[in-house]
Amino acid sequence: MRPTRVRWRILWLMVVGSAVAYMLRLNVSIAGDAMVRDLSLTPVQFGLILSAFAWGYAAFQLPGGLFGEWWGPRRALTLAITAWGVLTVGMALLPGGTAAGGIVAAAMLLRLLMGVVQAPIFPITSGCSVRTWFPLRAWAMPNALLTVGMTMGGVIAGPLVAWLVLGLGWRGAFLAMAPLAFIGAALWWWYSRDEPSQHRHVNQAELELIRSEPPPPVPDERGALREVLLRPAVLLLTASYAATNYVFYIFFNWFFFYLTEVRHFPAQISGWFTGLQWGIGAVAALLGGMACDWLTRRHGAHLATRLIAVGGLLACAGLLVAGAAVALPVLAVLLLSLSFACTMFVDVAYWVAAMIVGGRHASAATGLMNTGGNLAGAVGAVAVPLIARTSGWFVAVSSGAAFALLAAALWLWIAVPRRERAPAPESDLDLVPA
Repeated sequence: MRPTRVRWRILWLMVVGSAVAYMLRLNVSIAGDAMVRDLSLTPVQFGLILSAFAWGYAAFQLPGGLFGEWWGPRRALTLAITAWGVLTVGMALLPGGTAAGGIVAAAMLLRLLMGVVQAPIFPITSGCSVRTWFPLRAWAMPNALLTVGMTMGGVIAGPLVAWLVLGLGWRGAFLAMAPLAFIGAALWWWYSRDEPSQHRHVNQAELELIRSEPPPPVPDERGALREVLLRPAVLLLTASYAATNYVFYIFFNWFFFYLTEVRHFPAQISGWFTGLQWGIGAVAALLGGMACDWLTRRHGAHLATRLIAVGGLLACAGLLVAGAAVALPVLAVLLLSLSFACTMFVDVAYWVAAMIVGGRHASAATGLMNTGGNLAGAVGAVAVPLIARTSGWFVAVSSGAAFALLAAALWLWIAVPRRERAPAPESDLDLVPA
C-alpha cells in the first residue's frame, strides 16, 4: 500500500499561511512612501513604526511556541490568523488629522500587536506541525517550502500593494488585503489536525512513514524545558540567527524605500523589483531545502546544516557589499537580490538544527531562536536610517556584511547531535512534495 499524502496537503496550507503572513507584514513597508507623505512622518518615525512589529514579533516567539504546544497547532493558528485580518483592518482605519505623535503611537501599537499575533506561526508550523507530520530525514524540505511561501508572499506583495496603493490609497490597499487572513484561518481549521492519527484520510502506510524516524526524545520531566532552552547549541543558534536576521531585515524594511529614495526608481518599478528580490529568494530557499535534506540523508544533519549555513552566509556578505557599492542601479538590484537570496538559502539550516537540538520542545527552541532573530530586526529597523543619516546609505546597507560574517563564524561552535545516516526510504517520491 502506498502512503497517502495528507501531510503534504497540510504543509501546503502552512505554505499559503506563511505567504499571507508576509503579505500582511510587508504591506506597511511597501506602502511606506505613501504613508510617510500622507501622515507627514520622518524616516526615523516610520522606522519606529516598522520596528514596533519586530519588537512584538520577537517578544512573543517563545510564548507563541509554547502556546502552540499547549493549545495545539489547529486552534492556535486559527486564532492567530484571524487576528491578522482584524489588525490589518485596524491599520486601515487609523485616523487622520491627529498630531504626528498620536499617529505614530497608534500605528506603533497596531504594528506591535500584529507582531504579537504573527509570532507563533513559524515556531508552531516548524516546531509542532512539521515535526509531527514528517520524519526527521525530510524536515528540511517542509521548512524550505515554508520559507518559499514567505518569499512568495513578498513576490506578490511588492507589485500588488504598490498597485493597490496607486488605485485605492494605502488605507484601501489594507482593507482589500484583510480578507486573505479570514479565508486562510477558515481553511486551516477545516483541514488541519494536530496529529496524523487524528486525520481520517491518513492511511496506515503514511503513519508508518511519518514514524519511521522519530525525532530525538527529550525527557518529559520537571526542568526539561529549561534545560533545552539553556543548551549551548540553542543559545549559539539564537545568536547566529540574530546576526543573519539583521541582514534579512535590511531588505524586509528598507529595500523598497532604498530603491525609490536612493536609487531613484519609480514606485511601481520599485514594487516589481521588490517582488523580484522575493522571487529569487524563494528559489534559493527551495534549493537550500533540497540540499539540506540530500546532505542529511548522506552525511547527517551536523555536517549538512553547517555547510549550508557557512557557505551561504559568506556569499551573502560579499554580494551585499558589492550591491551597495556598484553605481549601475539595475546591477545593484541584482546583486542585492542575490544577497537576500543567500539569507533564504541558509534559513532552513537554522530551523532543522533547532528542531533537532530542541527535541520534544522543538517549538520552544525554535521560538527562542526566532526571538533573537527578530530582536535584531527591531534594532536594525531604527539603526539603518540612523546610520544612513550619519554615514550614508552605502555604510548602512553594507553594515549587514559584518553581521553575516559573525553569523557564519558562530556556526563553528554549533553542535548539532551527530546521528547515523538515515536509512534510504523505499521511494524518494514519498519524501518530496506532491
